[in-house]
Amino acid sequence: MGYQVFDHDEDLLRWVNAAAPIARDLAANPDLQDQWLRHGHTWFAGVNVFPNDATGSWPGGPSLSGASVEAARALCPFEIAWDTAQISIPYRGYPKQDAGESDANHRFRKNRDAAHLDGLLPVGPNRRRFMQEFHAFVLGLPLNASPKEAAPLVVWEGSHTVIQDWLRSTLAVYPKEQWKDVDLTDTYQEVRRHIFDTCPRVTLSVLPGSSYLVHRFALHGVAPWDDALAGPMDGRIIAYFRPHWRGDLQHWLSPA
Repeated sequence: MGYQVFDHDEDLLRWVNAAAPIARDLAANPDLQDQWLRHGHTWFAGVNVFPNDATGSWPGGPSLSGASVEAARALCPFEIAWDTAQISIPYRGYPKQDAGESDANHRFRKNRDAAHLDGLLPVGPNRRRFMQEFHAFVLGLPLNASPKEAAPLVVWEGSHTVIQDWLRSTLAVYPKEQWKDVDLTDTYQEVRRHIFDTCPRVTLSVLPGSSYLVHRFALHGVAPWDDALAGPMDGRIIAYFRPHWRGDLQHWLSPA
């Protein structure tokens, strides 16, 4: 499928309960708001703002453990060095259009959930796409309870095999040391259109203590916040881990 949802886990919930107030404080920090609020202040991007160490913990914090954490570890032929977590918070109204954002980009965010492949980054003034980061997986840990219509994660089921086949055929002709320099823009757009036409779009929304593990090659994004939701509520607070692949890049391209 390209993703796995894990049920409530008391070990994981201990980490979540300790992390949640820290995440809220980070999102309320004016300096971090200036840096990370996007789309008309409807999304706190919060990339790598959480203060965890390579074990996933922090001074006085619990260990990062649970069934999804162990499943993530099992995917890697090396010991994981956990990255500092992203604290991603879409708010009511997400996504509004930023000043300077093109109409086309805004439509794509609204109509296609800003679908993307992690690590395939826009580079230069023409925003050509290059594989600049090689992640092992995406692990999503909800830190608060949110309605399923409040900007959930979106994954295109089966897209990981399509992207994996494309990357293997495209990058195979280059030494792995050159993969970061290969312009993937045009073929990526073709592959993404194919995924939209052929792969089911699935939304993932779970409660704190549950989690989801997403394949490193799965196309994914964030759905718009449903305007029909009424009443006051926090944004959807998610901690995301994307550890870097530390082994052979040829193995990174292999099925997992």
